[in-house]
Amino acid sequence: MCSLFSMMWMCVAVFLLWTRSGGCTEKANTSDLIEYTAADFYEKLHSARMMFIYFEHQVSPTISLFLVELEKSAEVLQDYGISVGKIDCNKELLPSYCTNERVHTAFLFRSGKEFLSFDLDTVFDVNSIVSEVLFAILRDEVKYVHSDADLLAMEKTARGKKDIVLGYVSSLGTQEHRSMMETAYVYGSKYQFILITGGPVLKHLGVDESSPSSRVWFLHCRVHTGFVTPVTSERCPLTYMRKPLSTLSLHSFLQLMEAPLVSEVYDDPSAVQPPQFPYQQTPQVFLFSRHATEHLDLDTATTLAWRLRGLALLLLVHRESPAVKTPDEYNAAYRLPEKGLEVKYLTLNNLDEVLELFIHQDKEAEGEEEEEEEEFEEDEEEYSHFGILDDEIASIVYENRGNQLDMDSVTQLTSDNFHTTVAQSSLTVALFYLKWDAVSMVFLSSFIEVAERLAESEVSDVQMSVVDCGEWTDLCAAQSGSSLPIPFQPITVFPSVLLLRPQESAQYYRGMQGSEALHRFIMLSRRGSPERLSTPEDVTSFLQEVPYTALAGYKPDRVLGLFKTHTDAGLSVFTEAAKSLRGDVLAGLLTDGLAEKWAADHTVDLPAVLVFPSWRTHTHPSTLPLSSAEELLSHINTALLHPLPELTVENLPSFLTLGKALLLLFVGEEEDEIGRRQNKALVEEMGAVVEMGGERMERYLACWIHLGRTPAGMSVLGSYLGSMPPLPALVLTHLPTGGEIYQYPPSSPIVAPSVLQWLQRVEDGTESSAGMLGDDSWSPSVKFYDFLKIMDKEEPGFAQQVSPKREEEEEEEIDMTEANVEEETSDSSSNSPPSDPHPHSEL
Repeated sequence: MCSLFSMMWMCVAVFLLWTRSGGCTEKANTSDLIEYTAADFYEKLHSARMMFIYFEHQVSPTISLFLVELEKSAEVLQDYGISVGKIDCNKELLPSYCTNERVHTAFLFRSGKEFLSFDLDTVFDVNSIVSEVLFAILRDEVKYVHSDADLLAMEKTARGKKDIVLGYVSSLGTQEHRSMMETAYVYGSKYQFILITGGPVLKHLGVDESSPSSRVWFLHCRVHTGFVTPVTSERCPLTYMRKPLSTLSLHSFLQLMEAPLVSEVYDDPSAVQPPQFPYQQTPQVFLFSRHATEHLDLDTATTLAWRLRGLALLLLVHRESPAVKTPDEYNAAYRLPEKGLEVKYLTLNNLDEVLELFIHQDKEAEGEEEEEEEEFEEDEEEYSHFGILDDEIASIVYENRGNQLDMDSVTQLTSDNFHTTVAQSSLTVALFYLKWDAVSMVFLSSFIEVAERLAESEVSDVQMSVVDCGEWTDLCAAQSGSSLPIPFQPITVFPSVLLLRPQESAQYYRGMQGSEALHRFIMLSRRGSPERLSTPEDVTSFLQEVPYTALAGYKPDRVLGLFKTHTDAGLSVFTEAAKSLRGDVLAGLLTDGLAEKWAADHTVDLPAVLVFPSWRTHTHPSTLPLSSAEELLSHINTALLHPLPELTVENLPSFLTLGKALLLLFVGEEEDEIGRRQNKALVEEMGAVVEMGGERMERYLACWIHLGRTPAGMSVLGSYLGSMPPLPALVLTHLPTGGEIYQYPPSSPIVAPSVLQWLQRVEDGTESSAGMLGDDSWSPSVKFYDFLKIMDKEEPGFAQQVSPKREEEEEEEIDMTEANVEEETSDSSSNSPPSDPHPHSEL
């Protein structure tokens, strides 16, 4: 009865995993995607059901694609008890979520409250949606390890309790990641699942970190009654899954790991039944045993069974049994599932011959599959290098590889029309890109999305344009074919965005390469910088109102210059600084009587510059001295910096450029009001660290990450320490003196005096580091093309470069003394590290 129940449960699990992996192709013409009203949403929210919701605003092409994938994921996630839906913010207004800042965000609700938010760049198709949502739900069950020491600690914890399923995926949000998460959802109570995406642990497992192939290992940490020889190593024996990672292959693999290591039989191999469900597709290997050597034969069979684990089932045949008819000249046999009941008999000299036999069979099967897919692989070869790029970029480029972008919303600049086109508009935004560069093509899609959004908003004073630098190399190299100069330096980094105005130098856009950040930068760049304010109403509007309705909810930083007259000597310095801040900071200008009134109200002497950071109320501006434009910019950026900023994906690069060590506090998602108060108290305590530390803290950037609002911080923390520590966690990293990472003692409460004492121990060298920053290199993603060589192959000699005779003669006349000096200097510099150009930094 028990075995019947077990088989029934197994069938249900197989059916669930099979249908989720696409096995069932027929489906009713209905959608599981629910369109909620505000009332329905709150009703479901209070029912404590898990919901994955997108709040729909204006539908762009990108959003339309996402909604298609969201509908596909609804059916899948429904089987895991998760409702998937959307709310039309044009019909139903939910102030907390129907804002422009949340257009590109989807939300997971759990236990009646917001559990996690997802940027649409991370949930772009059904695989990424399902994998990321399940990963979020299972984040306490699915562990993350970075180093071999972390894995060893997990093995010691699991020994005697649970076996471990260890999965490596090169990128999150992929089909393989989804397969791991779906399997973990079904088997999470039975096995300990561990996910790795890279790190030193791969070296222990014998995997090249640059390998794009996903892999799975089964670590036998639980006590198995079938073990004849106990495992004495501190490491759990592991078995590698040889088949490509999918939900079904992983399920079959786990079932095979539950099979007996060695089965003893008393029938002839020809009379033994083929494996039953769920092992029916697994080969059988037969070894023979005699009574006199029974224990030795069993040990031999166990040793071979471990080596065949995952490849075949091993059976030990007792030769003295009357039912065994196999001649004595044979000492082994095997049966393949595709051969039915046929058994092949062998005479082997060592165990390696059996192993080679089945590895050879496995390779032959893989070879047949490769031959069948050879045509497909040739078609995909062009895109094989995308696996090295960021997974989101690779996915977008791969999915859109056959689609032509609609370029109607942008003007294509050339060497012939550049000057006339720029002169026709007060602001021209130009994207310089390369067609064969993956990042360029992804950003081009976002750029076009911004252009379409501006057109829909009837923004007429901005001209969006693009330059194909593969075709117009002279323009991108800033070489003008006319008498008019090019207003920018040669473009060497791709993609690049420049803001061009008539009779002005170009301004470089250095923000995030996404549509939302670029749109906000362009909208803020439309304002004058500085903007002349002539009435008190203008000043009030400048300081308090949103510049454009399209930026509703966004609060920019502001700078206000106060000067007695228009001819004040410091006005040119402020104007130059304001132009450099255009797009990031709003700059206003007050002169004459209005400036004197403001100076009196704020007790400052003219001329003066007042800074109004977005994180501070307008009643307490910072006053800055006027000096050179560069020094003024430095003062402004320092005044705008929050004393304890919250790190996000968007602002992290700007903080890293400061060159300071990060004193970084990680706080988790709040479950209730008590959790919110605790997080608030922790942040306030970090503020006390900054205040008590005084000048000593200037070398550090104290900051914090909210893992609910910035879930990417979980992988950052995991990579820092090798595993996820209990929260809150305080770490010190990015030290200018080295790559050490220090963790504040988890058992100690985070209070300002204790933190300062800990920092002192780090400075004195008496504190041990908890890890090291990875030494990642950014080598070119693909081999650069030698176009001249390709031309010569097509037509020999067509592009051959021949040095003029005069140049050859000049080379022969080089002074030998200079040559000797050059030889010596080359020897001395040979130990210097080779330059490692950015993959998109060469034209």
